[in-house]
Amino acid sequence: MRLYRRPLAAVLGGLVLALTATGSALAVGGTFAWTGPEGKTYSIQNPPDNKCFDMAQEARGARNATKKTLVVYTQKRCKGTATRLAAGKSAPSGARFASVIFNPR
Repeated sequence: MRLYRRPLAAVLGGLVLALTATGSALAVGGTFAWTGPEGKTYSIQNPPDNKCFDMAQEARGARNATKKTLVVYTQKRCKGTATRLAAGKSAPSGARFASVIFNPR
């Protein structure tokens, strides 16, 4: 049984490392929040990298509490005027946007 311990430990260690690296590459980590209709706050937890999201309704005051940069756009499909928000930064409370991309390439 002793002969199998080392290879098994190496395989399990590699699997854990692979899953950890994959998880961090798939999600930005943290929270993206904004203000919607009637002043209600909305948020997304751990948004995926490099994916454009269109807002279904009025959105303003983007707050980037993720660990990476994001970009909000004035038009849907990540078009129009772009505003880049570094990790931990916020757009002015009245600044409207129609789409957002997290950790753009």
